[in-house]
Amino acid sequence: MGSKWRKAKLALGLNLCVYVPTTLGDDDSPPPSDAALLSPSVMSPATSVTSPHGLRLSRSFSRSSNKKTCSICLATMKRGDGHAIFTAECSHSFHFHCIASNVKHGNQICPVCRAKWKEIPLQQVPAFDPLPEKARISPLDLPLNNPLMTVIRRLPSRPNSNRIVPPLFQAPEPAVFDDDEPLDHQTNLIGRNSSNTKAADDKGFQRTIKIQTFPEVPAVPRFNSLDNFTVLVHLKAPLSISGQNPNRNQSNYPEISRTPRTPVDLVTVLDISGSMAGTKLALLKRAMGFVIQNLGPNDRLSVIAFSSTARRLFPLRRMTETGKQQALQGVNSLAANGGTNIAEGLRKGAKVMENRREKNPVASIILLSDGQDTYTVNSSGSNKQEPNYQLLLPLSIHGNENAAFKIPVHAFGFGVDHDASSMHSISEISGGTFSFIETEAVMQDAFAQCIGGLLSVVVKELQVCIKCVHPSLSISSLRAGSYPNRLMPDRCTGFIDVGDLYADEERDFLVSVNVPADFSSTETSLIKVRCVCNDPFSKETVALESEEVRIKRTEIARQESVSIEVDRQQNRLQAADAMARARLAAEQGDLASAASILESCRRVLLDTVSAKSNDRLCIALDAELKEMQERMASRHLYEASGRAYILSGLSSHSWQRATARGDSTDGSSLVRAYQTPSMTEMLNRSQATSLGSPLTQRLVRPVWSFASQPKLR
Repeated sequence: MGSKWRKAKLALGLNLCVYVPTTLGDDDSPPPSDAALLSPSVMSPATSVTSPHGLRLSRSFSRSSNKKTCSICLATMKRGDGHAIFTAECSHSFHFHCIASNVKHGNQICPVCRAKWKEIPLQQVPAFDPLPEKARISPLDLPLNNPLMTVIRRLPSRPNSNRIVPPLFQAPEPAVFDDDEPLDHQTNLIGRNSSNTKAADDKGFQRTIKIQTFPEVPAVPRFNSLDNFTVLVHLKAPLSISGQNPNRNQSNYPEISRTPRTPVDLVTVLDISGSMAGTKLALLKRAMGFVIQNLGPNDRLSVIAFSSTARRLFPLRRMTETGKQQALQGVNSLAANGGTNIAEGLRKGAKVMENRREKNPVASIILLSDGQDTYTVNSSGSNKQEPNYQLLLPLSIHGNENAAFKIPVHAFGFGVDHDASSMHSISEISGGTFSFIETEAVMQDAFAQCIGGLLSVVVKELQVCIKCVHPSLSISSLRAGSYPNRLMPDRCTGFIDVGDLYADEERDFLVSVNVPADFSSTETSLIKVRCVCNDPFSKETVALESEEVRIKRTEIARQESVSIEVDRQQNRLQAADAMARARLAAEQGDLASAASILESCRRVLLDTVSAKSNDRLCIALDAELKEMQERMASRHLYEASGRAYILSGLSSHSWQRATARGDSTDGSSLVRAYQTPSMTEMLNRSQATSLGSPLTQRLVRPVWSFASQPKLR
């Protein structure tokens, strides 16, 4: 009997289907009779074994080990929880199935201490066996119906389910990525047929854009002509259903898949170069697990992993229960090694989007890297001329004259060694945002904030048209940040291509017009705003117009109060301009001038109308500029974090969209005006799932409130 039990334990170490006698010795205990499919949240139980090579798999733990955690999946390794444990020569312990997945690609380095192992655990995943259980024979050559046998299955059905999900196997990549999983055409929108949609419609749920306009001052003397009179155009996207009650109990979140919204095609391009080994890769897997779990059954996901080369883990696949399990297995199999070939990763990510047979209404690429591309561009900084970062992007991702952009790339620069300039350029060219993840612990939160927006798109392909009403009026400039804009030759009409808007998202554009003198009227009509967009819910083209913007013409000059709304946005653009000029000075090696530019901007902001009114945006801008000054204290500090911090700030202000900056996604030094309720909800959900994780030293503070900030000094 002892010999058979040793064979059983050896087979378990090889991850085979094993049948063990039920009559065991006094020193042995029977193994569990059931297991769950491998995933970050449901791990496969197994008995404790000792390999023939001397690698120890602990069967029990001392009291001191009860609080240990697996550095790969971050789950707790508790006494008697049914997880096989592998303890390496360097004394670090991991779940056996986690480390076996990590080393099967040839990685023989400890993820924690980087020690090189002489011996590694072996694990072979058996192919899916369609035969009935009675037809199977155990490795001990005993039939299954032997009364002395009890079965240990490696891949049984999930708890409370009769369905078996086959494991994900790597297949050779096809020449054309047209193998995307077909869409579910029975429901055009996720949650469209749910009771939530009907309830929202019964309450008069509005899906129209709100347009507001604010002239710089309400009145101008008749005899005055103004060259740069500013009008603010303010747009706000319709509410999402999940955002209608922001004060609801945050501990009881509704299922994302039940919220009426537009389905998404998402491709994640992930850096798995050698520098990502260890905790970085473990936290990346956990962050991707969070993304996968929060996608709905009509959302589709594909994962591209790149190092020296790039490979597609799986095609665009709907995130049904089966799709999620297979996606989790694919992500869990990642191992870090090799160089950093960002261009190849983006090429395959773009290919997935280009070749897909069917398309969800929303499409986006998420790129994460902790290093510098060493294959396509020279970003060493030895040349004074900035490298051509456009080489990193396939042409299909570039914008063109007919559209602001095709597929936005939301880039995440991770750690102090990434190339912030290239990541920022990639996002700017494609129409995405650039986030700086300074601390490993906030990676999941940064992803959560991003997908919180992507999963709440309510406006597609928005274009804003500004037209002069008065025949003598002309537009001198459109200040729209990074959004493509153009003026017609007669300068009476201008266009801004905005693209997609998330639920509750706001956009502010400043239009400067030349106002003529007008002696014949008591008021002058300036401009009219027209918005044209696609409604992803009804799939119809929607056109909306604002009322005419008018100002009064007075007989005598008098002091008019400046609109706080206009002043606020002028401050934002002025701060963004100061950031850009400071960054240019810093890149030229003049950190003193760079800090002086930021300090001068802070002083100017203090004298504005909105600052004196303790405007929340002005307070946040001042804190942000101060933070940037501190990150320019030395050349080393600027290159380690200052450059990335400034570029992520510029990205946020130019697109008016929330980005992660530094060691937090919601610190007091960040501008919170761009974070939507959907982003906040997803961010809170991420933070709730991370509470108590020993490897996540929480640097994220509670969601920042403007009211809690100190007044400007």
